[in-house]
Order: sequence, then structure tokens, then C-alpha cells
Amino acid sequence: MFFNRIGKVNWCLVGAVWLWLISSAGASAETDPGPVPLLAKVYRSSIDLSNWWVSEKLDGVRAIWDGKALHFRSGRPIYAPVWFTQDFPPQPLDGELWMGRGTFERLSGVVRKQNPVEREWRAVRYKVFELPEAEGTFTQRIQQMEQWVQQAAPPWLQLVEQRRVESEAALMQWLDEVTTQGGEGLMLHYADSLYHGGRSNDLLKLKSWRDAEATVVEILPGKGKNKGRMGALLVESREGVRFRIGSGFSEEERQNPPQRGALVTFKYTGTTRRGLPRFPSFMRIREEY
Repeated sequence: MFFNRIGKVNWCLVGAVWLWLISSAGASAETDPGPVPLLAKVYRSSIDLSNWWVSEKLDGVRAIWDGKALHFRSGRPIYAPVWFTQDFPPQPLDGELWMGRGTFERLSGVVRKQNPVEREWRAVRYKVFELPEAEGTFTQRIQQMEQWVQQAAPPWLQLVEQRRVESEAALMQWLDEVTTQGGEGLMLHYADSLYHGGRSNDLLKLKSWRDAEATVVEILPGKGKNKGRMGALLVESREGVRFRIGSGFSEEERQNPPQRGALVTFKYTGTTRRGLPRFPSFMRIREEY
């Protein structure tokens, strides 16, 4: 009887260890980020624009297709409907899930659901702008992307349009057109760059304003029309600078403001001599997908 009990205990231990190993392996697979995505630096006006491709910077959700499944940049899975990805190529892709200009909040709500809503995903497009770990220059990769998209791809798998610009004046004119129509800005990709991950000077972003992240330190009460709800957020930048953000909030956000400790994205037009952002305006809570 004693040895039988010992045997049962040992088998229980073995079973528990086995389940732990399986769950650990599953968790690792679920958060495996796959190819390291290329990240942009800020545009500088001294570059020779004849060596660059330019596209609109989409205000969507970054999504990596590893040849089998979609996931966020963090490696977390995107629970897209089966029909959405079943005709995607085996080639890894990098792009943005997108529903149009000015739709980020609605899009974010759609793609974060673990139980996808079919009718909501009908409005989503996957806009491809890179082939992770592919050979050749970016110009050659553009040609490869065009081939993949043209080969019986579903209509929601689309290539981000890449253009050449002749001068900085033409570049700024295009930027004005995009921002006037509700777009976020432009992206510049060095034509002869070979693929590599991480933040790089081979990819630049150009906006009419800057953006950054800060942590909510305190929720400040409102006055006047905002009495009884949030008036502003006291936040702290990554550099340890504290300042207030009092604009850019919707009525709903003033009623239910970001909580203390939340990371928020804000836009601004430059900095003061003391290093404070000029005209900071709230954009969104920074979600770690």
C-alpha cells in the first residue's frame, strides 16, 4: 500500500511537470516575435531624395505575417478570421492592419479581440510594405512584393504604394496633402538597403508634428466646462521631465481618463528652452500589443 501511494505521488509529479513543459512551450511559441522588424528614425533634410522610396505613413496596427500566422510586433498572436489569412503567401510579410485614415481606435478594438467578429474584419486591410529577411535591395523587394500581391492574393492584401520624389519641395507638398486629408505623415526607405531588423537610418519617418510617450503621474481635476471630470494629465517623459497634457481628449476620455502608470502617446510641435514639449496634445493610450 505504501509503495502504491509513492507511485501515485510520483506519477502525479511527472504529470504536473509534463503539463508545465507543454504550457511553457506553448507560451513561448505564442510570444515568439519571429523576424525582427525594421524601425524608423526621424527624417533629416540633408539626404539625397533620389536614393529613396516614399510612401504614406499609415496610422494602423503593425502586423507581422510569418508565413503561417499573423502576430503583433511583440509576438502576441492576432486572432484574425481564418478566411482573412488563408490565401496569404508562405513568404513572411510586414505591414499594417488598416481601416482608413482616422480609424485607429476602432481598428485597435477590432484586431485585439480573441474572438474575432467577422463583419468587423470585413473592413480591415493588410497593407504590406516589407519582406522580412528577404534578399536583395529594397527596390528589388518592392518588385517581389508586387508579385506576391498580384498572384491571386485576396483583395484585402494590398501593397503600400511607393513613390519617388524629385525634391524636398515636392516631398513637403505631398506631406501637406496627406496631413490635410487626415493622414499621419510619410515614410522614406533607402532604395539600396538590404533587409535588417532594428531601428535604422535606412527607414525614416516624416510628420508635420512630433510624437512621443510619457507615463501618467496624476489625473488633474477640471474647471469650468470640465468641472467634475478630468481637466489634464500630469505626465513624466522617459527623460524624467514632468508636464501637463490638457488637450486632445474626447468627451469619453475626460470621463474615463487614462489611469496612473499608463503609458500614453502625445504629439507636440517642438520643445522649449527648458526641454518641455510645446503644445502637447493627447493621442492615445500606448498599447503593448
